[in-house]
Amino acid sequence: MAKKKYNVGLVLSGGGARGFAHLGVLQALNEAGIFPDIISGTSAGALAGVLYCDGNSPKEIFKIMKTNSRFDYMRPTLPRDGLLQISGVTKLLETNLRAKKFEDLKIPLFVSATDLNHGKAVYFSKGDLITTIIASSSIPVLFKPVIINKICYVDGGVLDNLPIKPIENKCHRIIGSFVNPVGYEASISGLIKIAVRTFMLDQTKEADGKAGRFDLFIAPDELKNYGILETEKADDLFKLGYTVTCEKLNKADLSLFRIAGSGK
Repeated sequence: MAKKKYNVGLVLSGGGARGFAHLGVLQALNEAGIFPDIISGTSAGALAGVLYCDGNSPKEIFKIMKTNSRFDYMRPTLPRDGLLQISGVTKLLETNLRAKKFEDLKIPLFVSATDLNHGKAVYFSKGDLITTIIASSSIPVLFKPVIINKICYVDGGVLDNLPIKPIENKCHRIIGSFVNPVGYEASISGLIKIAVRTFMLDQTKEADGKAGRFDLFIAPDELKNYGILETEKADDLFKLGYTVTCEKLNKADLSLFRIAGSGK
């Protein structure tokens, strides 16, 4: 049997503003002495993941991301390939990322994006960081696709919103953080709301289909009460991710995640 390179791997799903919950998850894990040795993420999970892998603590990332309002992250544009611009995320990364390439990160990172030309999920772990993170975060219809090497990419959540695949055989233990549950929506009108709702519904199957492949799976059901564009609820989302993770850890055998060599 091939020796696994990493002790703990962490998979972070997409989920828009709900990605603030990932930071609460990371905070609880770190406080328990659990530090991921490798991360795989998509969309909001890729954004949280890249800032963590760049050497920032969960609370530092929270501070960086909370300074931006919903309208800083996205702005209306003339609808051709997308209804909104994602330039705010680009600016956030350009301002705060020390690493420019995957190879420069302190912790290895995989980012999933969807190749529209070939109709498949692609997992990036080399090359330019910012362009790849934006591609992974470009929800179809809301944001225009990103072109990388003449290939058209959109949000990784279209085909793999919980990207365990690239690290599954590399880690002794894998933790999953899923922040995209779907609940009842009373009013659905307008292009943006319809696009968001359709996209979210398509991703719910990820949690049910993959939960059993994780050694620890965190999926706060209460997140269904928050919209994926509600960045103003950042504090509540962080607290929810933190609280649910602490509850999970209280019932888990933490020694399984503390093999020699893990930690910072």
